[in-house]
Amino acid sequence: MMSAWNQTSGVSIHAELVGEEWVKAGHELKVFSFLEDDFHGASLIGVDQEYVTRCFGTPGRTNYLNPIPFLKEDYDFFVVQDLGMLPKDKLAKIFPHIHRKAKTILVVHASRLPDDPSFFQFDWDAIVCFDSRYKDFLKQVYPEDKIHIIPFPCHRWLSNGKEETRKKLALPLDKKLIFVFGQKWRHINDHETVEALKELSHEYPIKLVIISGAQRVFGFEGLDCEIRKEVLEHPKIYDYLHAADVTIFGKHSIPGAAVLSSTIHLCLGSGCPILVRDSNFFDFIHEEVFKYRDMEEFKQGLRNIFQGSGEVEEKRRAAKRYCEANSAEKIAQRFIELFESL
Repeated sequence: MMSAWNQTSGVSIHAELVGEEWVKAGHELKVFSFLEDDFHGASLIGVDQEYVTRCFGTPGRTNYLNPIPFLKEDYDFFVVQDLGMLPKDKLAKIFPHIHRKAKTILVVHASRLPDDPSFFQFDWDAIVCFDSRYKDFLKQVYPEDKIHIIPFPCHRWLSNGKEETRKKLALPLDKKLIFVFGQKWRHINDHETVEALKELSHEYPIKLVIISGAQRVFGFEGLDCEIRKEVLEHPKIYDYLHAADVTIFGKHSIPGAAVLSSTIHLCLGSGCPILVRDSNFFDFIHEEVFKYRDMEEFKQGLRNIFQGSGEVEEKRRAAKRYCEANSAEKIAQRFIELFESL
């Protein structure tokens, strides 16, 4: 697989969830990924597995690609994730060699047809996308029988006790904890959202916990807000989700784009209530999360969660069903079945 790996990006989330399941199932995996000093995303996390080779950079910086690992390794299937962020023209020069020994599969993360001609120079054996919105634009230029819908994978269901996890993380037991991590804080630091949180803080003892590797987090003055500077690996993200009363995703729609939230697929398995802006990032997620269109619905959603209304348990059950239906194990197997069909 040629992909982001051990990075803070949606592509990396997808690649790791699927790739690690292939390894568990006994398949041999080799990952070609970005250089440590030229990668797409905010940061690298974790320690690379023995099957990871960092051998190319982004087209916008080094545009580097070492062909040797691609040529010398023996493999039956070559899976490329997010072609737009790869050194396409250099990959194209060795693609015929790859194609002679392996079936080639593109996983499309782009939200619309790219206007870069280099994107279309490859003859893929199969193209994978996440839902019908992606297929609708892909079939304008690719044969429809080459396009396969395989949903985005979910982290396995893994719930845990709130009190015990708060003690582990040195977080207060008597507060309503709102957890936000990574760059997600930028979507809720607008004036109206902060004012809505301030209003609610008169009704509930709210504490906002932001974990981010950003140089500076700002815009939350007047709130009980704790900022911890850290880039979280997946197990630690789940610790905070288990400790929290709610996590918020305030991302606005991107008109005309096929988009989804990889972070939601990562977080749903925690059982933590999730409050999201009603945007096209969540077109295929409905009863599993709380949604808001304005600040009144935002505040009411938080009230329902803080009060532990029956809706909280309903959404938790729906989230568990969604995670089980789209588990990384099942999605990884769908890829194997595609490979076998080729």
